[in-house]
Parts: sequence; C-alpha cells; structure tokens
Amino acid sequence: MDTRAIGDLALLSDCHGAAIVDRAGSIVWLCLPRFDSPAVFGRLLDPAAGEWSITPSDEFEVTRRYLDATMVLETTFRTATGSVVLTDALALGDGDRGHDIGSGSPHVVLRQVRGLSGSVTMLMRCAPRPEYGLVRPLVALVEHGANVMGGPDVLTLSASVPLGVERSTVTAAFTIDAGSSTSFALHRRSRSQSPASVMSSGEISRRLDDTIEGWRSWSGDHQSYQGPWRDLVHHSGRVLQALTYQPTGAIVAAATTSLPEAIGGNRNWDYRYTWVRDASFTLDALWVAACPHEANGFFSFISRSAAAGLDDGSDLQIMFGVGGEHDLAERELAHLAGWRDSRPVRVGNGAWNQKQLDVYGELLAAAARLPHVIDRLDEPTRHFLVCCADAAAARWTETDQGIWEVRTGPAHFTYSKLMCWVALDRAISMAAALRAESHVARWELVRSEIAEAIERDGWSDRAGAYTQSFGSHVLDASVLMMPIVGFIDPRHPRMLATLEAIERSLTDVRGLVYRYLEPDGLEGDEGSFLLCTFWLAQARALAGEVEHATEIFERAVRYVNDVGLLAEEVDARTGELLGNFPQAFSHIGLVNAAWAISQARG
Repeated sequence: MDTRAIGDLALLSDCHGAAIVDRAGSIVWLCLPRFDSPAVFGRLLDPAAGEWSITPSDEFEVTRRYLDATMVLETTFRTATGSVVLTDALALGDGDRGHDIGSGSPHVVLRQVRGLSGSVTMLMRCAPRPEYGLVRPLVALVEHGANVMGGPDVLTLSASVPLGVERSTVTAAFTIDAGSSTSFALHRRSRSQSPASVMSSGEISRRLDDTIEGWRSWSGDHQSYQGPWRDLVHHSGRVLQALTYQPTGAIVAAATTSLPEAIGGNRNWDYRYTWVRDASFTLDALWVAACPHEANGFFSFISRSAAAGLDDGSDLQIMFGVGGEHDLAERELAHLAGWRDSRPVRVGNGAWNQKQLDVYGELLAAAARLPHVIDRLDEPTRHFLVCCADAAAARWTETDQGIWEVRTGPAHFTYSKLMCWVALDRAISMAAALRAESHVARWELVRSEIAEAIERDGWSDRAGAYTQSFGSHVLDASVLMMPIVGFIDPRHPRMLATLEAIERSLTDVRGLVYRYLEPDGLEGDEGSFLLCTFWLAQARALAGEVEHATEIFERAVRYVNDVGLLAEEVDARTGELLGNFPQAFSHIGLVNAAWAISQARG
C-alpha cells in the first residue's frame, strides 16, 4: 500500500487551477484550467492515474521551501554524487502584478532543474492520464517536445533534453552538472485549440522569473501584518490567494477531492468549491493578511452567485462552483482506488442542496466587513441582502443540517440560530446603507427573541456549557464562535465555562479540538479539527487569556508542514495531517487567531 503522507504535499497555483507536488518531485495532481477540472495527473488518488516525476536516479535526501514571498516551490535533492534544485510553478500571466495576478494565466506548468554541486543523473517521467485516469492519450514527439492528445485537452510538453515514449508516457534521462540547467513546461489547451508552440529553455526561464516577480508584487502590495507569527500569517494569506479563482473571486475550500478524514475511511469529499460560510471567515483573514481588493472580489462573487432564487422563497444555497454554478451533483469515481485505499473517490458535493440557516449570517457578516463597498452597492444587491435578513428573521425557528452538514437529519443547531442572530445584528448596523430603515424594528425584535432562545435552550446545566443543539447536552466546537461574532462577552461566566468544558472533554491527547464526538450518521471516525483549535485560541485571546491562547495556537501550528501548509484535521494517534489539502479554513483560522492574540497583546 502507498504510504505517502498528506503532509508531504505542496501546492502550486496560477489562481485558476492547482497542482500538488510530493516530496519526491512528482506532480501527483493537476487540474487546469479550473480547480474543479478533471485531473490530468491523478496519482494522488490512484497509482495508475498519472503523474509527472523529475527525480534523481540514485538515492537522495530532500529539503523544500517556497521562494520568499511566492508560491513557487524549490525542492533540493542531495545524492552521493552531487545536488540539484528543482523549481516548480504554475505560470502567472505575462506581466501580471499586484491584485491582477492570475488575470492572464496561460495554464502552463513550469519546471526547471539546476545543478548546485557535483553531477547528478536525473529521470523524467511524464504520464498524463486525463479525466481522472480514464484516458490513456496518444503521444507524438516533436522537435524539443511532445504533443499529448486524448480527452478534452491538448497538452504540449516542452523539454531541453531528448525525449522518448513508452506506452503513453514521455521519458527522459539526463545529467545535471554544477551550474547547468534543464527546463520543462507543460501547456494545456482545449481540444478546439491547436497545440501550443514548444517553449524554449530561455522562454521557460523567463516565464519562471516573471511568475516569481508576480507573486512578490502581490505580497509586497498586499501584506502589512507585523504581529506575532508574521511569516505564517503572510504565507497563509498567499495560500488563500492561491486558492482563489481569479476570474470570479471565488475561494475554494481546498485544492483536492477525497483526501480522507480517516485513513481507509469513507469520509472523502470534494472540496474544490466555494462555501458561502467561508465568506465571513475569509474576509476576516484577508483584511489581516492581504488587502481589501481580494475581499471585495470574494463578496462580489458570493452576492452575485447566491442572489438567484432567494426572492421566490427558496433556501439560500450554501455553496457554488468557482464560476457560480449551482448544480454540484455528487458522483463516485469507482475506477480510482483512493488515497491509501480510502474509498470512495467523489467529485461534486452532495451538500450543495442542504438547508443550512447559518449562511444568512455569514453572508451579512461578510457584507458588514466592507462598509465602503456597501455604500456603493447597486439596488439589486441591496435588495438581496435585505432578503437575506428577512429570511433569517422568518426562518430561524426551523431545523436544518447545521455547519457540519451532518447526515443524522435536521435539528435546532445552536450555531445556526447564532448566525441568524448575526444576520439581523449586521443588517441592523447596515440598515441605512441598505435603505432598509423600515425593517429595523422587526429585525430588532427577532434578534432579541433569538438571543433569549439561545440562552434558554442552547445552554445545558448538565454539560455546563452551550451545546450543539437546543435541548441537548452534546458539546460542539462551533459554539466557540459566540464571542468571536460578538454575541456574548468573551469573559461571561457561561462562555468561560464553555471554554473549560470544550478543553476538558472535546480535545484529543495532543490538545487539539474535535468538532464533536457524537454519532453524525456517517461511518468511521475523524481527526481533530485545526479550525476549531484556532477558534479556541481566538476565544481565549478575546477573553484576555493571552498566554493560554498562545499555547493553544502554538499547539496547532506544530502541524504546519515543511512548506507552511495545513490540511483540515490531525490524526490523534499518529499526528498525521488528514483531509483535503491545503485547507483554506485551517489557514483562515491561523490568521484570525494570530490577529486576535496580537490585538490582545497590544
């Protein structure tokens, strides 16, 4: 069985699609031109689904890093005979700078091998298997490269070394001496376009330099946070930018599908979509780690995508495709073995049509983060936001599936009621800008009713804490959001008791926080949740417990991998990262908790 770890992965992005690279220098996942496009390399989920490896022929040791202030990856191989560095990137548009990075992305993978010392024999193996490994393409060698045809794409491989072909796989063996270099590129075009021209080694080097400068211009223009853990916060900001689909401003939850929440389990979901609830949390993070431009783009995307259908009384949809698509029907890819035999592999996400009442609050909280944008909203968007507040006021008493999308059936989840309270609270604060002053009296009345219900029914004397749902005694980390959204004083005795209960009964042996520990209608277990751990750190900071908050934060960031990336969860037994990768929520939690601790120290 493959024993490669999720923590051994790294991300490349052109702000349209993504590649995942493992520690051995192999691209094991590539989705272009969009994050949710069918994978061209799918080795991540099945050994037969294709990869592109560039690796020494002999045994080697590896170190990796992202070039400073970029998402350009360097992998350094050291062998008995010498050392080389492999530089990998997804090309940004020629001359893309600042907030425009990704606007002209050509959908090209750039790879360059440079000799550092001695002499190293390298092996290159490029095995495209489009449509998640279903297609074994035709390969035609051309001067300085190869054209790969099959499925919906035409791929052009450029190389500065001689190539061979073995059963739909392009191969090469070459030697790199100190001071020399070899370059490769893989250019994706749709079948309706002719194959791309082969790129020269000089052109590949120039595009690589331009991509490095593009990322550095974004970082220099956008990142001003100077508090504790500055490098982690800035890098997390770049990760969030790398998970952004530039044409619309959507941010995907992660770059992968079906990396499991437990090895061998079936909690394997497609996260290459954008959730409305991410809007509020992402905007908080982008205000700290970046600048308002990206926040504006994300809010604009959500408001445009979510507006359709709300007027006729439909539920507000909870998630969308990166282009604003509504139908995200889920299906299984039975031909794929799954990561370390974790089946099934899924594409699409069946949660898209669940009812989750919290989204009204998250969307209005996102809008409230942008007062200068709200003042300039067009009338349809104002109307949409007023409809969201009215829907929260009318529907907060209903049951739903909740933030964690449980499969045990609808319930009166405390978090959902909390976020309906947030929807009305933020709408009241924005009433003048929304031209909705006539709604305020009604909104204020319902806001008070929700607060009373949460205090009456969301608190359990037996648990000594706010709980997962009304009338239950089950602990749930989502109630950590209560002080974060301003519902309750962080130092209120009930909130402090809740924090104590969660730390005592909802953490693993490593001190990381689970979402909950009760059955949820799904088979198998899951790891502790990094976002929830950062929420706990943030809540402790808001309560003025700075040293305790710092301890919790530093517990969580121990699981940042060697190139600064986090997955969704941590295996309590082994400490392995679990779940889709890299996970936007985990990086959002890191940024927001660091900011809260910084503010508390200040």
